Formats: sequence, C-alpha cells, structure tokens
Amino acid sequence: MRLSDDVLRRLTDLAERRGVSVSSTIERLLDEALRRDAHPGITFRDGAGGRRAGLVGGPDVDEVVRTLRVVQEERPADVVATVAEMTSLTEGQVGTAVAYYADHRDEIDARIAAHERAVDEAEAAWRRRQEVLAGPRR
Repeated sequence: MRLSDDVLRRLTDLAERRGVSVSSTIERLLDEALRRDAHPGITFRDGAGGRRAGLVGGPDVDEVVRTLRVVQEERPADVVATVAEMTSLTEGQVGTAVAYYADHRDEIDARIAAHERAVDEAEAAWRRRQEVLAGPRR
C-alpha cells in the first residue's frame, strides 16, 4: 500500500500518541471505516472503557441495547418505538444501533458485561463505606 508523505506522517503521529504501531493504527482505522460504511449513523469514540461504537450524536450502542433488553422484559407492542421514546432517539437511530449489534454481538455483549461488573463493584464499594459510616456493630 502506498501512502502520501502527509498521510503517513499523520498516521505515525496518531500511532505514537496512542502508543501503538502504525500497522495496528491502519488496521483499526480501516476496520472502523468498513463498519461505518456498513452501518451509517455509527461512529467510534474513546473513553475510560476503551474504544467503542456509538450513534452519531447519540449514546453508545451498548447503552441502547441495555435499554432494549429492559423494554423486551416488559414486552410492549412496539419495542423500537418504546426504546426511542425512553432514550429521546428516533426509531431510525434505535434501528441503527440494533443493526450494528446484530452484526457485532460479541463486542457489544462484552461491553454490557463490563458495565454490569463495574456497577456491581461500585455498589459493593458503596455498601462497604456505609458499613464504616454506620459505626461499630454492637
């Protein structure tokens, strides 16, 4: 693959800032471009939990899917419309998140599991602090 000097320089700078190789940077960017092409309305963003898929101008895909699962448990007549109303998204945006999830289930399920672990850990830490604040048991 031949790249212009300018593109190669920018790739090298990006790779150095992220502490990864140029090759892995190219692979990540190409993979994300292909995913965006297959799923218009999806973008990728960095955060404390790593790089993740999200709706352009909206929440992360895993957040939409978590809401979808809650709604599915309640069994409303129109799941997509209910999720859209609950999240202030359009039905099209919910559909975009669902389509991405359908094609990348393992990735999104892993993010949901990590989120659930973090919530459980935060609750356990809060409970420990409450025990300390309550004082010694008698």
